[in-house]
Amino acid sequence: MPTTPTRRTVLGAIAATTAAAGLAAPAVPATAAPATARSAADPLPGGGDLGPNVIVFDPATPGIQARLDEVFKRQESDQFGAGRYAFFFKPGTYHGLNAQLGFYTSIAGLGLSPDDTTINGDVTVDAGWFNGNATQNFWRSAENLALKPVNGTNRWAVAQAAPFRRMHIKGGLNLAPDGYGWASGGYIADSRIDGSVGPYSQQQWYTRDSSVGGWLNAVWNMVFSGVDGAPAQSFPNPPYTTLPTTPISREKPFLYLDGNDYKVFLPEKRTDARGTTWGSGTPRGTALPLSRFYVARPGVTAATLNAALAQGLHLLLTPGVYHLDRAVEVNRARTVVLGLGYATLIPDNGVTALQVADVDGVRLAGLLIDAGPVNSPVLLQIGPRGANADHAADPITVQDVFIRIGGAGPGKATVSMEINSRHTIIDHTWVWRADHGAGVGWETNRADYGVRVHGDDVLATGLFVEHFNKYDVQWSGQRGRTIFFQNEKAYDAPNQAAVQDGNVKGFAAYKVDGSVTSHEGWGLGSYCNYTADPSIRQDHGFAAPKTPGVTFHDLLVVSLGGMGQYEHVINDTGSATSGSSTVPSTVVSYP
Repeated sequence: MPTTPTRRTVLGAIAATTAAAGLAAPAVPATAAPATARSAADPLPGGGDLGPNVIVFDPATPGIQARLDEVFKRQESDQFGAGRYAFFFKPGTYHGLNAQLGFYTSIAGLGLSPDDTTINGDVTVDAGWFNGNATQNFWRSAENLALKPVNGTNRWAVAQAAPFRRMHIKGGLNLAPDGYGWASGGYIADSRIDGSVGPYSQQQWYTRDSSVGGWLNAVWNMVFSGVDGAPAQSFPNPPYTTLPTTPISREKPFLYLDGNDYKVFLPEKRTDARGTTWGSGTPRGTALPLSRFYVARPGVTAATLNAALAQGLHLLLTPGVYHLDRAVEVNRARTVVLGLGYATLIPDNGVTALQVADVDGVRLAGLLIDAGPVNSPVLLQIGPRGANADHAADPITVQDVFIRIGGAGPGKATVSMEINSRHTIIDHTWVWRADHGAGVGWETNRADYGVRVHGDDVLATGLFVEHFNKYDVQWSGQRGRTIFFQNEKAYDAPNQAAVQDGNVKGFAAYKVDGSVTSHEGWGLGSYCNYTADPSIRQDHGFAAPKTPGVTFHDLLVVSLGGMGQYEHVINDTGSATSGSSTVPSTVVSYP
C-alpha cells in the first residue's frame, strides 16, 4: 500500500464525482522425483501433483468457507507479496459460500461448462482493505463458474489484471466497491450475466464475446465486441463503443475434470465471434490429458522447464514464484504454457523470461512476468525479429499474461512485450511500469517501451499498458488492430525534457510508425497525471501516419485534475484538455 496518494487515488476520486479443508490433487506418481534430483538422461514425467497452493473442493468437502476466508485474510492487502493460490471447485452445487478474492488468487470451476459448477453464493472483490478505493485491486481472477448471488447481484470491483472469464451470473453484476467508491478496470470474456451490469464508478471496461441482460451506465470508455445485449454505439455521449462481432478470438485454455482425470481444454478459434462459446452445449475444441504436461513447482530451474519442452511436454506452472537464469524457450508448434494462481516468472540476470519461436498455435496463458533488478532487453518475445511465417489458420495467443516492472522491488526492462510473429492475438494483458510499491523511480524501474509490435496482422483485444518512460505502445506491423486500449502516462517524469520526443512534446501513449499503411483501432484512451511536474505538456495521446488506411474510432485523452495537459487527441486533431477540469477530449473518427 503506498504511503502517499497516487494517481489511482486521484483518478478514482474524479470518476466518483462524475457518476485446510481442501482436497489434494492426485498424488505424485512414484517416478516423479524432483527435477533437481534426476539424471539429465532420464525423461521428465508428465502429470502429477498440482502442489499445495492448488486447493480443490467438491460439494462434500467440509470447511470450504473457512479455507476461503483463511486465504483471503492472508492475501487481502498483500499487494506485492509472494503468496499465490488457485481454488478449484469440482462439478456440482455448492451452497452458502462467499469467496472473497485477494491478491494473486484465482477461483475456477472444473467442468467443461460454467453451468457444471454452481455456487449458490458469491465470488466477491471489494475494497475495504484500501478504504473503499478499488483502483488497486489487481491480479485476481474468476473463471468457469455459475453463481446465484445471495442478494441477486455479485460484486466484482476490480482494477487491471483481473479477468472474469466463462462466468454465468444468475443475477446482476456490480463493478464498483461498497459505497460506489473509486474503481478502474476491467475485462469480461465468454460470460453470461442474466441481469444488468452496473459499472457505476468504473472509468473504463472491455467486454468481449458475452451476453448481458443490460448495461446501466458509463463514465469514460466502455467497449464491447461480440456482446449480446450490449448498448448501442453512442460514443462519446454516452461513451459506448460497440462492435457487433470480434474479428478473431480463441478462448483461454482451462483445466477441467473428465471423470477423475485432469485435462486441459483448448477452445477452437472463432472468426466474427459473438456470444459465449458454451451457451449451446459443450464448447468446441480439443483436450490434452495432464500426462502431456510437465507440472512445475517453484524452485524448478529454467533448464528443467526447457528440457520438458524439448521432450515434447507442455507446461503447467502451479502457483508460486519462479526464478529464471535463462529464457524459457518455446520452440514447438501448438505448445501450451498455462499458469495457475498467477504463477510468476522472474528473470534474475537480465535474460528474457519467455521466448516463443515463429511457429503455429502456441498458447500462453495465466502468467505474471516480473522484471528482475538487472535490465532485460526484452521480457516476453513472441517470434524472433524478422519473423514472417503465416499463422492465420492457427495463431499464437497471449491471454491473461501480465508484465510488471517494479513495485515488488527494483526491476528494469527496455522492452516488456515484443510481438514479431504474424497473426498473434493479444487477448487481455496489463503491462505496467509500477507507480507505487518498492523499487519505484524514474530511473530505478526504468522501462522505455511497454508493447512493441513488429509483426503483421496482429490483433489486440483488451490492451492495458501504463507508465513507460517512452512509448507505451509502438506499432510497426501492417494491418494491426486494437479493440480497447487503456493507458496512463508515467506520473514521475521529472520535467518536460525527460519526455521530449525530438520536436514533439511527450511520447505518445500509442504510436503507429510512419511506414504503416493499414491499421485500425476502436475505443482507445490515454490519461496524464504528471505529479512530479504538472507543467508537462503532451502534443497528443496518439500518433499515426496521415493515410486513409490508418483509421481510429472513439479516442479520448484526459488530464487528471490539471496534472499535465494534452494539446490534441491524435496528431494535431482533437481539442486540448481543459485546465484542472477532468473532462475527456474526444475524437469519434480519424482521419
